[in-house]
Amino acid sequence: MDIDPLMLFQGVATLAASEPQILIARIFLVCLGMLLMYLGHKGILEALLMIPMGLGMATVNVSVLFFEGGKQGTLFVDPLITTTEQLMSGLQIYWLQPIYTLTFSNGLIACLVFMGIGVLLDVGFVMARPFQSMFLALCAELGTVIVYPLGMAFGLSEGESAAVATIGGADGPMVLFTSLLLAKNLFVPIAVVAYLYLGLTYGGYPFLIKLMVPKRLRAIEMPYVKTREVKSSEKMLFAIIACVLLCFLFPVAAPLFFSVFLGIIVRESGLVQFADLLKGPVLYGATFFLGLLLGILCEARTILDPDVLITLVLGVVALLFSGIGGILGGYILYFWTGGKFNPVIGIAGVSCVPTTAKVAQKIVSQANPDAIVLPIALGANISGVITSAILAGILITVVK
Repeated sequence: MDIDPLMLFQGVATLAASEPQILIARIFLVCLGMLLMYLGHKGILEALLMIPMGLGMATVNVSVLFFEGGKQGTLFVDPLITTTEQLMSGLQIYWLQPIYTLTFSNGLIACLVFMGIGVLLDVGFVMARPFQSMFLALCAELGTVIVYPLGMAFGLSEGESAAVATIGGADGPMVLFTSLLLAKNLFVPIAVVAYLYLGLTYGGYPFLIKLMVPKRLRAIEMPYVKTREVKSSEKMLFAIIACVLLCFLFPVAAPLFFSVFLGIIVRESGLVQFADLLKGPVLYGATFFLGLLLGILCEARTILDPDVLITLVLGVVALLFSGIGGILGGYILYFWTGGKFNPVIGIAGVSCVPTTAKVAQKIVSQANPDAIVLPIALGANISGVITSAILAGILITVVK
């Protein structure tokens, strides 16, 4: 019996049998996955997300084999299953299918991440400067506002445009949740693009800040303003009222509102055991599998969709203009306060918690080691989580 030597190594055989664009895409994604792991290891990108994502991306694109009828695929996950029969079959074949189907594709993993993030959020920073924080957060939604009509101009549907536009809110779980409700057909590429770009904000936004804000303004020291200490009971009351009110106004986004405010309430109510559970195993476990699944979903045939290029472009535009909007908001407060407000803080309105707040402090410290802006930046950052959820709720309500 003659056996093709290549068939003994099906990863090689499927690569050789691939169309040129698939072959190039697989090689590119393997290299990109390795690069993401390296950048995560070096601390340039978020290691918690990028290392499992990078390994998944590299592995899935070398693990392609032949199925019945010569169809190519992997044994990891099939994100395009649509019928009950396909699902039951897939659960017995693809080892990550249960996690994808039961946590990823229904938004549960996004809610788990939000619970963990809620425990880490101190709403006292928002309550100390509520109007200032919310103003910067609203300005930092500029990318969402611009990309929604822009997406429709590019030929996307209203739902697809709204889902892509939420990338401008720089809130990964929110993007996952919105795309599930409004653009299931683009869920995979939107999720992958969103998290790839969110990981790059840490490396990209410093250049935007330096381009828009001269060094003398980056070095501004914020004047000390004594604010009263916000009690835990007040923070808890704020979280309860905000949760109930926002869920009442935007029920379609209620799971995410509930999740983040549950985390905040657990933190402020002194439930140490629950707080440790949510900010430890739940948050880290959900983040790990989120990154792993995002990498696994970056299989060349899935990514090479005609709409993905539009998503890539619009994702960049959304995050770029959100950063610009936040910095412009910082400039408005700079002029409003007579030059006493550091405009760099505006970038923290982009709700990539706590990345953009840390970026703001890092850039300011480079210009003036004595300038401390992190507490104010965290207020804008946490407000960004709330405003991105509100805007997502509005888009879902209007479009759905």
